Amino acid sequence: MNAQRLIRRAAMPAARRFTTPSPLVAYLTPWVAVVLASWVPLWPVIASAPLMPPFGFLMLLAWRQLRPGLLPVWAGTLLGLFDDMVSGQPMGSAITLWSITMLALDVIEARFPWRNFLTEWIVAALMIVLYILAGVGIANAAGGNTPPLVVVPQMVLSVLIYPLAGRLVATLDRWRLRRYRVVG
Repeated sequence: MNAQRLIRRAAMPAARRFTTPSPLVAYLTPWVAVVLASWVPLWPVIASAPLMPPFGFLMLLAWRQLRPGLLPVWAGTLLGLFDDMVSGQPMGSAITLWSITMLALDVIEARFPWRNFLTEWIVAALMIVLYILAGVGIANAAGGNTPPLVVVPQMVLSVLIYPLAGRLVATLDRWRLRRYRVVG
């Protein structure tokens, strides 16, 4: 019985043995990537001013720009909730800002369906700068006292690192869509 099955499997074309990507991996990869990226700013880095880019937000932007329909518009709410829990920002700031970003990217995508690297980078740079400034504004409204000039290095570093986040997302996307061997 097993020998006959092995003979049939050996005679099967390779295209049937490597059928489709794993639906679980294909669906969960962007969510897990954004959640893990939200943890990165918690690494111990000694600095006198905020310098670490908001990696979770960068990954959200990169996934949304690389695969516009992959993450639903409401994903900003859930992923923002997780980012609020680990970032130390006032609760609700990332939920609000990530949701607004997802809606804005949806409008931009509908208005300008064509894409190129420069356009994506300009849109991402605008979103990153607005996100960081709005985060400072929300933190100041909640009792902080940070002048907006303090976060300029963080904004510059975030905008410059964004293409690397896009490259990482493209690599994860290729891995996400890799075909797996069917067993059995």
